[in-house]
Amino acid sequence: MTVITLSDLSAEIEWKAIKNVHLTIYPPEARIHVSAPLTMTEDAVRLFLITKLPWIRQRVSQILDQNRQTPREYVSGENHYYKGQRYRLKVVYDHIPAKVEVQGNEYLVLHVRENCPLERRAEILKEWYRAELKKLLPALIAKWEKILDVRANKWEVKQMKTLWGSCNHRTQNLIFNLELIKKPLHCIEYIVVHELLHIKVRLHNEEFTTLLSRYFPNWKLLKEELNDFIV
Repeated sequence: MTVITLSDLSAEIEWKAIKNVHLTIYPPEARIHVSAPLTMTEDAVRLFLITKLPWIRQRVSQILDQNRQTPREYVSGENHYYKGQRYRLKVVYDHIPAKVEVQGNEYLVLHVRENCPLERRAEILKEWYRAELKKLLPALIAKWEKILDVRANKWEVKQMKTLWGSCNHRTQNLIFNLELIKKPLHCIEYIVVHELLHIKVRLHNEEFTTLLSRYFPNWKLLKEELNDFIV
């Protein structure tokens, strides 16, 4: 993989059998990654990055600013996201088994014992998110398997750092990022379709983007929405 340096920024360049150049900035490190067509020269990639430099700096700054925010304490009043909506956390101390419930359109209620440590609160909320995503995905996967005429071998939910989902073309196994449950439903559905399409087409080539555009003409906007969404 080639690295291009522009002033104080460095970008990883990966050449692929694709038609268009793709620029992605991954949190939490604000890692800059470019997927470029095999026919695109290094000088052309550098020129492309120069034209995008104002946007790159803005996006890098946003990601790094998010990282500098006060660490989560899992106390009442904190903001947390669920299915694209912001909720305030309400911590309730009681003796029932630990659980999380949605209260109207405003609160996520976390039931814990009074001496429950921060790490355990974080774990309880994380496992609730996992369970919610696992409840949501089967219907979406079944819907789009029928539409696309494909069948996933199996799927699972994992914490992932740089991908919203992945598909092993050979085994037809899918992985979905746990963080998806914090995103709007239309974004979750887009990722389901994206990964199922990889059962048909392994690479992000012209055939893949043509199929994706057929079902999600606004997929580029959805991709931006996913990457810009603050959690």
